[in-house]
Amino acid sequence: MALKRQHNMMAAFSMASMTDVIFLLLIFFMVTSTYIFPTALEVNLPQSSQQTTKKPSIRIAIDAEGNLSTAVGDAERQPMDPAELKTWLMLVKENATEEEPTVALYADETVAYGEIVKILNVGAEVDIPIVLATKPIRDKQ
Repeated sequence: MALKRQHNMMAAFSMASMTDVIFLLLIFFMVTSTYIFPTALEVNLPQSSQQTTKKPSIRIAIDAEGNLSTAVGDAERQPMDPAELKTWLMLVKENATEEEPTVALYADETVAYGEIVKILNVGAEVDIPIVLATKPIRDKQ
């Protein structure tokens, strides 16, 4: 009498198709991420080799100790409390003879960047554009 053999079928899950899908997704994201430019990280610092011909009508200066001084036109710089800067800029803007006064910020290279940004924000609140003043690059010969 012949005995029937029982074939036990083992259930197996093939990972080959799953790894193919994962690999294709990995390639897709790698390729598409090269086309996305992180604009928040791009920093374009101003070049100081070009100088403007227009002389600033308003000057704000910060020395290495963080002392603030201001001047209008060719007048001598006067010490200023940072809390009074917004009020002073509004008064200068109201009394300005030109349509859009030019404000230059002269900051010592050791001044913290946060202090410079605070002054730029005050200018933005008053709606006066403030530019950073730089010195020209000297040729090393």
